[in-house]
This record gives sequence, structure tokens and C-alpha cells, in this order.
Amino acid sequence: MSFVTCLVVMLGGALGTLARYLMTLATAPYSRTMPWGTILAVNTVGSFVIGFFGTLTLAHGRFPASENMRLFVMVGICGGYTTFSSFSLQTLDLLRADAWGRAALNIALSALLCLGAVSLGHQAASRLNAGAFQIAQNETEEDA
Repeated sequence: MSFVTCLVVMLGGALGTLARYLMTLATAPYSRTMPWGTILAVNTVGSFVIGFFGTLTLAHGRFPASENMRLFVMVGICGGYTTFSSFSLQTLDLLRADAWGRAALNIALSALLCLGAVSLGHQAASRLNAGAFQIAQNETEEDA
């Protein structure tokens, strides 16, 4: 880990966080009774991006990227943009409001849509990479 790598991840995180904030503002009118902005616009899109970018930019992929570029996007941007801590808080709020059905729906949709999105992103990039199987190249990327 170098100082430059830390700066790269930090800058990506700042951009991801700003993108998340802007998306939250844009989806606020639709998210009054259910956190649709978090479920669909943030976590699902972020899951697709990490699956697609992670696969497409492997060292043997169609568009190989440097380790710093991959960390910038996968750990920085995606880490700042997709926030399962918000998911957890929103689910707890639904449970505390005795909205058990909406809490269960939030959990199910978040898990299914995000897993589906990361899979679709990986599959789309894998086809461009002539069948690449992996997404992460090192443990740091897997922790994104």
C-alpha cells in the first residue's frame, strides 16, 4: 500500500459518495414509504458496475486497467456509492415502525437485485473478455 494508492481510493470514495448523495436527492420523491433510491438506483447499479468493471478490466481482460484504476473504481467509487450501512439502517427503521412486510421486501429486493446486477455486469463483461471467470484480482478488491 502506497500513499498514492490511498489517495486514489480516497478520491474515488469522495466521487462515489457525491454520486450517491445526488442520486438520493433525485430519487427522494419516489422513496417516501420504501427506500427505492437505495435499492434500485444505488445498490443495484453499484453492484452492476463493480461486476462489469471488475471483469472487463482484469489483467487478461479486454480493457486491462492498472491496480490503482481498479481500486479507484471498485473500492473507491463503488464503495462510496453503494452503502449497505444505509440499507441496514433503513431496514431497522422499517422494523421499528412495525412495517415488517416492507422490511422483508427491502431485504429480499436488495439481496436479489444486487446479486442479479453483479452477475449481469460480470456476464456482460465476461463476454467482452472472451469468457473471463474472475472479477477480483486481489483481496482488497474483494472487500469493496
